[in-house]
Amino acid sequence: MAPRPILSLAFACALTAVAACSGDPASETAAESGASQADPLAALEIETATAKEADGLPLGMVPGTVSLPPEARVAVTAPFPGAAVRVFVIEGQAVRKGQALAVIRAAEPVQIRGELARSEAQLGLAEAQAKRIQQLADEGIVAPARADEAQAQLKQAQSSVTENRRLASLAGASGDGTMILKAPISGRLQHAGIETGGPVDGMSAPFVIENANAYRIDLQLPERLARSVKPGMAVEISLPVEGGEAVAVGGKILSVAPSIDPMTRSVMAKASIGSVPGLVAGQNVMVTISGTGSATGVSIPSSALTRIGGEEHVFVREGDGFSPRKVTVAAQAGGAAAITDGLEPGEVVATSSVTELKAMAAE
Repeated sequence: MAPRPILSLAFACALTAVAACSGDPASETAAESGASQADPLAALEIETATAKEADGLPLGMVPGTVSLPPEARVAVTAPFPGAAVRVFVIEGQAVRKGQALAVIRAAEPVQIRGELARSEAQLGLAEAQAKRIQQLADEGIVAPARADEAQAQLKQAQSSVTENRRLASLAGASGDGTMILKAPISGRLQHAGIETGGPVDGMSAPFVIENANAYRIDLQLPERLARSVKPGMAVEISLPVEGGEAVAVGGKILSVAPSIDPMTRSVMAKASIGSVPGLVAGQNVMVTISGTGSATGVSIPSSALTRIGGEEHVFVREGDGFSPRKVTVAAQAGGAAAITDGLEPGEVVATSSVTELKAMAAE
């Protein structure tokens, strides 16, 4: 069913003309009042704009959520369980590579050092025994099997020393079992899960550091764009800057899901994006997908757009009135909107009093 134009100006003019012919001042006043009531559009003083032809339009604009790539987060773990003696940082703080995060004291490193000392003593004894028995075996005093047994014990002692040295090196602890947890990368402390005096579990990470040099964006592609968007296509987001012009940040499509999400009826995609001040993980943004840059359409002021039934519409002049029409918006920037479907060059749209027109259309 074609949309009905909102209140015709011709009908109001006819009423005015009839009143004027009567020659009665009261009738003229009544006619003017009737015309004003019959034609609310006359009082709105609606401003209009003409749709202008445009080419090289982007493929579309879709919502996205800023996230971090998997490799951007690094967990800092304690090699052994213990207690936090001192904590030097707080959550959200910027840290540099090698910076001390906390001092942990654990009993296990002390035990390992003891085991290392004992294994080194046993190694010295095993080496002496193996040398002596090998000499006796060469002289025929003992059976060769005794020499083989001594060599096996020597290798066992060497393996025990190697293992204990590796554990002692892993702990990096001093003689009293104190360990210093250091930042493996530079970045921002995304998680700090310990307090001074609190326990440290060797199976969980007390600190998580995130490197915010690059971000990713999780996109929700509508069905109409799902087949058109391909990996490698350019994307762009615009971030408002206080007291200045918006900053544009570019990136590209990394992947597109092969199926539609049954809940949102959209296709998930991921894109890379550069790092700029003001961009944080979890932030919601609008992403412009450039595509091939060969799309054509029209350009109109963004003020002409309104949402009706969850979809973008404009009010197009038809005769003496305005009718709502659904349009496809590819992108918005600098107060202008790029329309790829629903509007032809030369058509006139309302750019003011759009809310009032929307209310009249709903009556």
